[in-house]
Amino acid sequence: MKWLRLPIRAQICILEHRVDFLIGERLVVQVDGGHHVGLQRAADVAHDAALTLLGYHVIRVTYAQVIDRWHEVQELIMRAIAQGLHRPR
Repeated sequence: MKWLRLPIRAQICILEHRVDFLIGERLVVQVDGGHHVGLQRAADVAHDAALTLLGYHVIRVTYAQVIDRWHEVQELIMRAIAQGLHRPR
């Protein structure tokens, strides 16, 4: 996605939790593996809510989606960028 010519930062800490990718200033992309169940899933949902309240936009996808249906994941990201969700408020 570097062809978008937007800053894409990987594995950065926001609110004391790592996010997989931050695109621009406000678009968070989280990729969940098989261990994102139970308590981990609850922590992920809580972190997403906290990020949203601070003005971030979160796209959460599975590892399988990234591997098997990348075109759909890319479309989600591109739609979010087209809506300006990567920009600060």
